[in-house]
Amino acid sequence: MKRQGNHKIIISGGGTGGHIFPAISIANAIRMKDPGAGILFVGALGRMEMEKVPEAGYKIAGLPIAGLHRNFSWQGIKANLMLPFRLVKSVTEAGRIIRDFHPTAAVGVGGYASGPLLWVARKKGIPYILQEQNSYAGKTNKMLAAGAVHICVAYPGMEKFFPASKIVLTGNPIRNDISPASKEAKQEALTHFGLDPYKKTIFVTGGSLGAGTLNRCVREYLPRSGNYQVQILWQCGKNGILTAKDAVEAYPGIPVHPHEFIRRMDLAYAVADLVISRAGAGSISELSAAGKACIFVPSPNVAEDHQSHNAMALVRENAGCLVPDKEAPAILMNKAIELIFNAKELDTLSENILKLSRPHAAAQIASMILEL
Repeated sequence: MKRQGNHKIIISGGGTGGHIFPAISIANAIRMKDPGAGILFVGALGRMEMEKVPEAGYKIAGLPIAGLHRNFSWQGIKANLMLPFRLVKSVTEAGRIIRDFHPTAAVGVGGYASGPLLWVARKKGIPYILQEQNSYAGKTNKMLAAGAVHICVAYPGMEKFFPASKIVLTGNPIRNDISPASKEAKQEALTHFGLDPYKKTIFVTGGSLGAGTLNRCVREYLPRSGNYQVQILWQCGKNGILTAKDAVEAYPGIPVHPHEFIRRMDLAYAVADLVISRAGAGSISELSAAGKACIFVPSPNVAEDHQSHNAMALVRENAGCLVPDKEAPAILMNKAIELIFNAKELDTLSENILKLSRPHAAAQIASMILEL
């Protein structure tokens, strides 16, 4: 049933696709339940959300907040010295946004912008919900937990980070077009990407920004890529696309297809017999909903190594394989070729990861927000 009311919701956070796409899914679910709801996103200026949110049809306001630079270059030191001033300016701007928009509730999905926005919301008595995607909670959400009404999580055992009374196990919001593939969807995907229906397909994705290690692994695999009845659909990101195209052009006719960014992820999942992926929480949730056999290569460049925690939660359930980032150049593609021809193991991984899926997370979270 659709609720009609004077709901005005702020959704704050971002930084990567793993924060942004769940946030957009929540917004879409709110609109499904209350088409008249006012929704405003608040992100960090210069970050990915400032582009992706308007593309999804929503308004966004930007804060000048930024994270701590961990390098000791002059630029990094200079940026760190500016952080207190950015924080004060962001809190002031968050106050202005809240005064102008008059939200009835707010949501934080993690990322820099959540901090100032929800800190001001709490001071003004505006109720808010946190959505934590990872099995190891982010610093921003841990700091904001005390003021939250509910904390929506994707993994059990999050009591070590948050008050147990506030935790709701919802799973992560995902795009509503992700589900186990039908024969028709797979055929559409083969046509869409121009793939060979008689070859096995590996989908390699480093997330919306790409992944240097995964790109290196595919590039080094190219000289022998014609030795197997296997084709590779390769999302290599903005930073990797030029190198990827140059590498593929050196081996004409090989069955490797690089893309900077794939918008039809539903079709990419549908066509894949095996997925090689980073272990971001959003990616894992989508792969679970799609029921895909996966090899996860956790990024070593994330806070508290949370991607390794995410991947291990699946490995313990025999719902995925894990290759450490530092070992990937030596063993990843050999393992993938071996696994893709092991039908029994692929089926086991697919069945087990599908059992962990929670495809209705966005609708559940939207209902909780509207009930505030």
